[in-house]
Order: sequence, then structure tokens, then C-alpha cells
Amino acid sequence: MKIAQIAPPWEQVPPITYGGIELVVSRLTDELVRRGHDVTLFASGDSQTLAKLEAVTPRALRFDREIREPMMYELAETSQVYQRAVEFDIIHSHVGVWSLPLAAMVDTPTVHTLHGRFTRDNSRVFSQHKNQPFISISNAQRQLDLNYVGTVYNGICVEEFPFIEKPQQPPYLAFLGRFSPEKGPQHAIKIAIATGWHLKLAGKVDVVDREFFESEIAPHIDGKQIEFLGELNHTQKAELLGNASATLFPITWDEPFGLVMIESMATGTPVIAMKMGSVPEVIAHGESGFICESYEEMASLIPAALQLDRKKCRSWVVENFSVATMVDGYEAIYEQILKYRHPGNWSLQSLKASLESLMTLKFER
Repeated sequence: MKIAQIAPPWEQVPPITYGGIELVVSRLTDELVRRGHDVTLFASGDSQTLAKLEAVTPRALRFDREIREPMMYELAETSQVYQRAVEFDIIHSHVGVWSLPLAAMVDTPTVHTLHGRFTRDNSRVFSQHKNQPFISISNAQRQLDLNYVGTVYNGICVEEFPFIEKPQQPPYLAFLGRFSPEKGPQHAIKIAIATGWHLKLAGKVDVVDREFFESEIAPHIDGKQIEFLGELNHTQKAELLGNASATLFPITWDEPFGLVMIESMATGTPVIAMKMGSVPEVIAHGESGFICESYEEMASLIPAALQLDRKKCRSWVVENFSVATMVDGYEAIYEQILKYRHPGNWSLQSLKASLESLMTLKFER
């Protein structure tokens, strides 16, 4: 197949530090190339890929301080893709609403992976294009009436996360993620203080979250019990997660997926998380971590998490969240969409029924 992958131009592919979407797109794109597909990746010019790279900006937008109107580059990227739509069998968009209007104007089918959450504002745009094919990254993400043609869980290269059977001493808890209220770093700190555990925090602080960080997080950072490491590269991230006794995932919102959960479990470190969004689909309760109803319950289950088999944590990821499994899912969806797109054979209802049957989950929690 000739496939176009559209990545957000904000981070390079794969990202140096933070960038869950870009990491997923990188692994998907490279594996499709390895499987013999002709893939073109539309992303920032500093991206690294096995596919053919097309870029409208030489650097990731987040790192280019000369850019004053970044949205113009998002528009330019999608325009470039759809001006060349005839060159592809299928277009796979990872950029949300940006590709929706243009996808409706070309014959080449577009499938949209939903990586983010629905808001009051973007829901109006998605609803206007609800008959286009959408892929959710968890069943919990499906909070808007759209034409979902399958759920494909994110996957990681498990071998890039070394298994650590015996965590570092002295022990500590880990938090890795964006420092925003919905990710819950403020609750991770409260849990650490209440239990006396050493907590290592890492992740990026966006401009919009700077005030939150300065008021809710910074006052507790003492470099001893509460330690802030900033943004980490991949090696540093794997070491932080792998040497932790447990990873805290104290979210306050319906997380669409939560890549850090499978990254942690891949190293052998169990995850203690709030029962929100995708969490019940990602964690095997009592085996690879714990799914909790409150932050108090999260704190109380730290001792139990220490008793979990770290090998089972890794096996859970190998069996359910590998790159191979993810790409199998996407390939199957591409094939079905192309099968049903031909004149006289196109039926959204038939496509939906076929794909929903194809993508039946192996497990439900």
C-alpha cells in the first residue's frame, strides 16, 4: 500500500523528550516500511524515519523560536498532503481536526486516529464530519458519536525499555508526564508526603501550565523527598521508570490512553492509577498494578504493589501493547477501508460492522 502518515509538526518524530503522539507515529511508520509498504511521513524536517519524509518546516515548532504563527504550518502541512492525495492509497491522520475538511474533498480515503480528548469546541468540528472513519486508542475515549471503525491500542518497542528485576535502592516512587492539573502531579506529591516515600517527578511544563507548576508543584520540591528532574530523554526515562518501586498515575481526567503506563510496566515497574479513562483497559488489576477509586486508596496500595511480580508486568505489555500488535490492527483497518471504498461497494455501515467485528478486544476489564 501507498500510505501517507500525517504527524503533528510540534515535535520531531520520534520526539527527543516529551511527545507521545510522535512516538507512536514513529513506531507505526517504521514498522509499516519494514513490512514492505510505501510510506510517506509528513512531519517536521528534523524527524528521523525509514519512510520518505516531507516537511513544511525545518524544525519542530516547539523548538523554533522564529515562528510567530504556528497554526499556519499546521494548515500548510495538511494542505500539502491533500494536494498530493492522488499519490496515496490511504491517508492516516494523527492531527485531529486539521485534516477533516480536506479529507472530505478528495477520493483517497483518510482514517483518523484520535489521540486527544474531546472538548466543547473541537466536538463541534468532529460532529460535522462524524461519518469519516475514526480510530480510538481506547474504548473509554469514545465519548462522542462518531463512525468508529476500530480501537487500536498504542504500542511500544518493548526491547527499548530494559527489564529491571530489582529496583534501585533506596526505593522511590515515580511520576512521569506533563505538569498539568489533569495529569495529577499535585496528587502524586500528596501521596508521597502522606506515606513518607521519596518521589521523583519528571516531565515538561507547558507555558499554559507554568502558573500551576509554580503554585502547586514548585513549593514542595526540596531535592530530597520530592525531587524534580525536568524533561528526560528516552534513556533517562527508562531508567527512572525501571528503577522505581512503583509509578503513580494519579490523573484527574478521562485519559485517552496514557503511554507512560505501558512504558513503566515494560520495565517491570507496576502502576498505581486512578480509575478514569483508559486505565481499566491498560492495567491488569492485581497483576501489573492497581486501579483505584481514590487517591487515598492509591497511597494504601503502595505496599501491595511492591509484592507484584515484575516479570508479569512486562509480560502484560509484551502480550498486549507491542508495536507489532498495534501495526497489525492498523493494517487490518487499512485493508478493510480500501476493500469497501470502491464504487458500488462502499457502505459506512458495512465497513463499521466489519471492522468492529475484526477489532474485537482480546480482553475486557
